[in-house]
Amino acid sequence: MSTMNLTPKAAALLERWVQAASDIGPALAGEGDLTWTEVRDSYGKQLAAALPAPHGVSFERVELDGVPTMLVVPDEVTDDRALFYIHGGGYVHGAVEAYVGLAGHYAKRLGARVYVSDYRQAPEHPFPTPIDDVFTAYRALLAAGTAPGKIAVSGDSAGGAMVITIMRKARDAGLPLPVAGVAISPWADLTHSGPSVRSRAGIDPLCTGEFLDDLARAFLGDALATDPDASPVFAEVRGLAPTLIQMGENEVMLSGAITLAGRLAEQRVRTTLEVWPRMFHVWHMLAGHMAESDEALDNAVSFITREYERAR
Repeated sequence: MSTMNLTPKAAALLERWVQAASDIGPALAGEGDLTWTEVRDSYGKQLAAALPAPHGVSFERVELDGVPTMLVVPDEVTDDRALFYIHGGGYVHGAVEAYVGLAGHYAKRLGARVYVSDYRQAPEHPFPTPIDDVFTAYRALLAAGTAPGKIAVSGDSAGGAMVITIMRKARDAGLPLPVAGVAISPWADLTHSGPSVRSRAGIDPLCTGEFLDDLARAFLGDALATDPDASPVFAEVRGLAPTLIQMGENEVMLSGAITLAGRLAEQRVRTTLEVWPRMFHVWHMLAGHMAESDEALDNAVSFITREYERAR
C-alpha cells in the first residue's frame, strides 16, 4: 500500500475496508462460521461505519418490481435526474449498506436520486439471477415513469460489468437506454486471462487472481466464464449509450477493462477510458477522504451531466 502514497487517514480507511472483507475468503472456501447473510450484513455495517454518508442526503427503502432498493435523495434534485447504481461484491458478498458513502456523494454531486438495488446473490442465487434482478429493477424504474433522458447507469466491480450487460439487455428488449453508463473498476472478464492478473499480483490490496477465481466459481455455477452476460468483453455491444470506464492501474482486473474499452470502441460506442496510476480497486469508495477518489467521481459526474444536458 505504501506505493500508493496514501495519506494516513486514507490508509487507515483502506485497512478498515480490507478488514471488513476478511470473512469473505473463508466463506468462499466453506471454512467460515458465518452464513452468507451474516457475511454480507457484517461487510455492509463495517463499511457504512468506516465510510458514512455525507450530510445533505436522505435514505429510504423502496421496491422496483419486487427488488428491494436503497433510494438516496439529495437535498437538491436537478430536473428529476436519476442514477441507477449497481453495487459490486463479485455477485456474492455485496451489500447496499456498504454504499451509503459512495452513493451519497454521487447523489449530491449529480443532483440526482440514486437507486441502489439489493439484488439476490450467489452462491444461493447463482448466474444469471443477480443480473436478472438488476434488469428487472431497471425496467421497473422506466415503467414507474422516470424519463429515459433523466436516467444514467453506473456501477462498480461486478456492478461495473453489469452496466454494460443491462444496457445490452435494454437494447435487445427494445427498452430505452440510459443517457450514459459509467463502469468503475469493472470485472469484465471472468476468464482472468489478461496479463494484469499476474503483473499486478500483490499490488492491489483488495483483489487477487485466486480470490477472483473463487468468486467466479461461486457465481457461475454451470455457466461458462465466456458467457457474454457474465463477461462483457465477449459481448456484442453495438448501439449502447456513451460509456466511461475508470480503472486503477494497480488492479488485477486492468486487462479486462482495457479489453472492454476496445470492444466498445470497435463497435462504435463512444467510449472514454481513464486509467489512474497506482489506484486500487474501486478507490472511489474513499470519496470525501482522498483527493484521487474525489477527482475520479467528479469526472464521472461531469461525464453523466453532459449526457443529461444533451438529452434535454
